[in-house]
Amino acid sequence: MVVSQGGAVTSEASRAVSFIGGAPPRTPAPGGRLAGRGQTGGMRIRSAERRDLPLLREVERAAGEPFRALGMAEIADDEPPGEAELTRHLRAGLAWAAVDERDLPVGYLIADWVDGEAHVAQVSVHPDHARRRIGRALLERLADHARERGSPALTLTTFAEVPWNAPYYRRCGFAELAPEELGPELRAVRRREAELGLDRWPRVAMRRALAGGAGQGNGWGGVG
Repeated sequence: MVVSQGGAVTSEASRAVSFIGGAPPRTPAPGGRLAGRGQTGGMRIRSAERRDLPLLREVERAAGEPFRALGMAEIADDEPPGEAELTRHLRAGLAWAAVDERDLPVGYLIADWVDGEAHVAQVSVHPDHARRRIGRALLERLADHARERGSPALTLTTFAEVPWNAPYYRRCGFAELAPEELGPELRAVRRREAELGLDRWPRVAMRRALAGGAGQGNGWGGVG
């Protein structure tokens, strides 16, 4: 799933995200503060940790609710990634959380490597924290990580017509890929989505080239 401000969508769906209160305050972990318009006191991004996983799943459940208003109840009801799946991303070093002053997640991003490029598997932001550039900051953290490892681009799949999905990603520098521009692994992601019934609503694959990455283009005819 991949996101936007207050919304997320991946290879399965798009959601908004929330954090569940009531947990005890935590000692802040190292991490960079969010910059730019809408910054809130104490908000920062750090690597996700195992202690975050139950909250991330609750956040994901809350994130589905905006889809009901679009007639997408199946997406709203979709079960969030399990702890085993989230743990896989943690162990791979491909999971980040945007946390508040109590070090509790208000957004998160998990990623994979697809066709040698960093692929956004999920990015979600609590709707109460929308329009604060948190989703964009999470994407930029992944972009920095990808550049350091020589990835030429970021990719994602998303709903074409959900306002906080494809239109948002275009504003973040992503461009839609034609079917012939997809690499074999990204084509497999799209096939899996179709099998899950997600193509009931129009979906697209998108790509954002990274300046300073290992060259332009993905070797499969993708945009540069």
